[in-house]
Amino acid sequence: MSASLREHPAPALFSPGAATALLDAYRPATDRFLASPGHTLLGRGTAAEIPHGSGPVAHRVRDVLDALRRPGAPAPVVVGSLPFDPGAPPALAVPDMVHWAPPLREDPLIALPVARDEHRPDWRVREVPSPERYGEAVAAAVARMRAGEFDKVVLARTLELTSAREPDLPAMLRRLARRDPDGYTFAVPSGPGRTLVGASPELLVSRRGGRLVANPLAGSAPRSADLAEDVRRAAALLESAKDLHEHAVVVAAVREALAPFCARLEVPERPTLVRTAALWHLSTTVTGDLSDPSVTALDLASALHPTPAVCGTPTDVARAVIAASEPFDRGPYTGMVGWQDADGDGEWVVTLRCAEAEGRGLRLFAGAGVVAESVPEAETAETAAKFRTFLHAVGADL
Repeated sequence: MSASLREHPAPALFSPGAATALLDAYRPATDRFLASPGHTLLGRGTAAEIPHGSGPVAHRVRDVLDALRRPGAPAPVVVGSLPFDPGAPPALAVPDMVHWAPPLREDPLIALPVARDEHRPDWRVREVPSPERYGEAVAAAVARMRAGEFDKVVLARTLELTSAREPDLPAMLRRLARRDPDGYTFAVPSGPGRTLVGASPELLVSRRGGRLVANPLAGSAPRSADLAEDVRRAAALLESAKDLHEHAVVVAAVREALAPFCARLEVPERPTLVRTAALWHLSTTVTGDLSDPSVTALDLASALHPTPAVCGTPTDVARAVIAASEPFDRGPYTGMVGWQDADGDGEWVVTLRCAEAEGRGLRLFAGAGVVAESVPEAETAETAAKFRTFLHAVGADL
């Protein structure tokens, strides 16, 4: 069924299993899959690609979608990802056909176990940088912040996984979706021969009609298998001065970026908690009413990106620290992934808990927000916890 979001049939018109059917139908290279708490999307084929250029990507998307409008037909939809570096080429395309279904979390079949993979790759793992080098970079950043040079930086590291055979991306996607059906699961082409696959916990921004929602996350703690300990960690996170400060910096930046677009903007005074399979996060849900109905979801996402949750503050200084500290190109990591239709409605998610697949290799990414109160060992442990979501999905638990 092809439709824009506003033209979705009532959920009752979908048969049970519609969402998992789209999940099971995903094929790498030609398909684009996105699942969120609101819906499931599968795009097939490519009708048009968004070109690279010097102007705002939101304008190029608008031009391509407007050119593809047809009277009486559903609004065309662009799907894909944008990199951390706003000047790098996007990986956005308009599919030939878009299929929609209710969210995976409402599909009774999502709870069924995934068939055991008897042929998982034998992964070789290389850490870039090593935990020791990463800790040194965190310590150096903390020293500069205590000297008053800047307020926050998000430092990342990667795991490079290689195997004798190519990974089974559809199976990987199914495991990610079943591990956390309340999150944002995705698999989209990210460049020639490359696929971006992941399960992010964080909505950057969504727009439906004149209403927007943003859900910044910053400040986290690892989950525990012991219920009492898990509850203790959640309670401690809500009272952590370091994490509350880190979260407040991000929320303030989101408020500042969105306020010029809004006739009304509501920002709760204190964060709440959200959980994934591996982590607790501090969360604030920001809502607003647009003052200009022509502002699109990607206009809003571009105004927000990069938030201090993935870069730091001040932004220019944090970018320079990231470039000097990280011995790799982030590519799509901490960019955004999502969709937008020709009416301007859409949903963009921060590209976290992800990997980029190319040939027989996978590169996993994870980062931690570093502030003046940060402890290198704790930030290194946080990145390790974030890696676990994806390591579980690829069968390379370390």
